[in-house]
Amino acid sequence: MDPAGRRKEAGVLRDGACGVPGKTGYGYLVHLPRPRRGGARLLPLVLFLHGSDERGDVLALVTRHGLPRQVADGLDLPFVLLAPQCPAGRRWSVRALSALLEHAIATFPVDPERVSVTGLSLGAEAAWSLAMYRPGLFAALATVCGGGNPSRAGRLRHVPCRVFHGALDTQVPVSDSEAMVRALVAAGGDVRFTVYPNAGHDEAWERAYADPELIAFLSTARRAG
Repeated sequence: MDPAGRRKEAGVLRDGACGVPGKTGYGYLVHLPRPRRGGARLLPLVLFLHGSDERGDVLALVTRHGLPRQVADGLDLPFVLLAPQCPAGRRWSVRALSALLEHAIATFPVDPERVSVTGLSLGAEAAWSLAMYRPGLFAALATVCGGGNPSRAGRLRHVPCRVFHGALDTQVPVSDSEAMVRALVAAGGDVRFTVYPNAGHDEAWERAYADPELIAFLSTARRAG
């Protein structure tokens, strides 16, 4: 059962109601993969953070891009996908997201050693911030077209990172991702950087989330000991 008492169906996105009352007002969608023969009882969890245009109080907006879009189009991703929605006019709160993750880990069949976060644009900025706020929680981080605070990148030296950006991005300059990658490399982190030379802002995340290697990265990551 979900937090609102409705039965969950595997393989589709379902309304997860309002998260943790009193801690986060984020509505969210959740995807549970269809059972696989011989599959593990506990599954990876991937937190997906959308961009600025998907903010509001209509959860269907969350399915416009990225991993939620793939599930809405019929793809059965091999992990629990948690896709909250940021209210209109606001930015993501790392404290609220942290509370929502703790709630999800306690509610869904999640392996706490296999929790990852990814986001695009505004959501990528939040993914950087959240991972640096709770570095011991995450097995992996993937960002698309968003920058973070390079002075804190050392907190992620034990978290494998995949960074994507379009060279023609006029909304979030590729230099924002470059600065984070340089700081991670200097800190001895595990980071791979992909720049799409002919892609702008939107095109970059369309290409990144369509890459099966990114899906495999998020599916197989396990938190460092």
